Amino acid sequence: MYGFRIVDKLQKMNEDIQKSQLKYHSKRVLVSKEFTFDAAHHLHEYEGKCKNLHGHTYKVVFGISGFADERGLVIDFGDIKEIWKNEIEIFLDHRYLNETLPPMNTTAENMVVWIYEQMATALKARSADYNGVRVEFVRLFETPTSYAEARREWMDNE
Repeated sequence: MYGFRIVDKLQKMNEDIQKSQLKYHSKRVLVSKEFTFDAAHHLHEYEGKCKNLHGHTYKVVFGISGFADERGLVIDFGDIKEIWKNEIEIFLDHRYLNETLPPMNTTAENMVVWIYEQMATALKARSADYNGVRVEFVRLFETPTSYAEARREWMDNE
């Protein structure tokens, strides 16, 4: 029914589409990017398996919203990756979290707020580059079925 076809003509700027057409709307849009990291930790004041040193493969999901620029982009996914790699992941990946994070019990609930704050601070420092970009949520999976989440409305209003 639908077969493979080669495009007859590649769309060209200023010929088939004008610069003013690149931005389709003026609505706030959420973009999301996921990352994983491996780390070890243990919990204080906890009776259970997690009081012992152990590790996880964590997954972090960022929800970032903003308004599209003249190209139709809110924030380049590569920019989110750059912030993650250079400003957040360095404290997490293949680390002993009790040592590299600020003094806290390294629960998913505490860590997700720290990660949210790091991304929010990084985006604020780059606010001139983006139109209204802000963190809407961060979800931190400790296992494939268990996560903690921080949302903007909770972080800003409580």
